[in-house]
Amino acid sequence: MSNEIVRLETETRMSNAVIHNGVIHLAGVVGEPGGDATQQTRDCVAEIDRLLALAGSDKTRILRAQIWLADIKADFAAMNAVWDAWVPKGHAPARATGEAKLATPDYLVEIIITAAQA
Repeated sequence: MSNEIVRLETETRMSNAVIHNGVIHLAGVVGEPGGDATQQTRDCVAEIDRLLALAGSDKTRILRAQIWLADIKADFAAMNAVWDAWVPKGHAPARATGEAKLATPDYLVEIIITAAQA
């Protein structure tokens, strides 16, 4: 494995993905503001698919997911319905879900992913 650090879609404040030693670290992924938790979760997983492909991986290689919900009581079931349909059978990652104030009140779901390169 290379000790090189590769940063993808880097801006002043952050990179959307960082790869080191075959491990991909995604920044927090959010959905389009204004949608409900179902739509925002769909947006999140679509963006995760895109970023993992860009980094040379896919959702079967996810090691860990950290999910933040603005209102866990209101949105946990809706987020889980999308998540459960998206994660391939037999490839569920280690996962934690919590409640937090997100960057703006328009964001209901944020997902942080760590994955292995293919």
